[in-house]
Amino acid sequence: MTSFVVDRGIVEGAASVHQINPALLIEKIVRERIFESRYWKEQCFGLDAATLCDRAVELSYVGGHYSSNIKVTPFLCLVFKLIQLQPEREIILEYLNQTEFKYLRAIAAFYVRLFFKPVEVYNLLEPLLTDYRKLRLRSPAGVTLTHMDEFVDSLLTQPRVCETTLPRLPPRVQLEDMELLEPRESPLLSEIEDDD
Repeated sequence: MTSFVVDRGIVEGAASVHQINPALLIEKIVRERIFESRYWKEQCFGLDAATLCDRAVELSYVGGHYSSNIKVTPFLCLVFKLIQLQPEREIILEYLNQTEFKYLRAIAAFYVRLFFKPVEVYNLLEPLLTDYRKLRLRSPAGVTLTHMDEFVDSLLTQPRVCETTLPRLPPRVQLEDMELLEPRESPLLSEIEDDD
């Protein structure tokens, strides 16, 4: 374990992720905006993996930044706090597998996409493509409606989500060709076969 300096603090015992300081997964300008945000100063101080859940269930939207003043969302603040905490894998999986609090699940999905290995990312996030619950997405253009499956699909296919550049994820087909992943079967396939 190593300690990394994170702009205004130290992440004790932080493990390297993708061969870099985990805090650097969020761009410097975004980190600065997080540190300057009122939500970070008032709501994220002293959080641990358990109390972060309390904050996550209070969320009402996902997103990166908003408004003409480019304020960061509470969602991104909590993701960054989770990056600082680096909780055990079992805690992240518990966040991801619970079904009651959709924004806690969205935070966990974002964390998995940032931190986990590509095969694990596909294995853990693809089941969420059948979660069709509505999510609000806040962006500079305003608040729009999306769904959990669309959010997860963007995590799997887009290079940037919530104003954050995601680590490179090899295409699923490439991992299938290397026999690291089983071919994916769409849940719609069984419905199509039932109609025949």
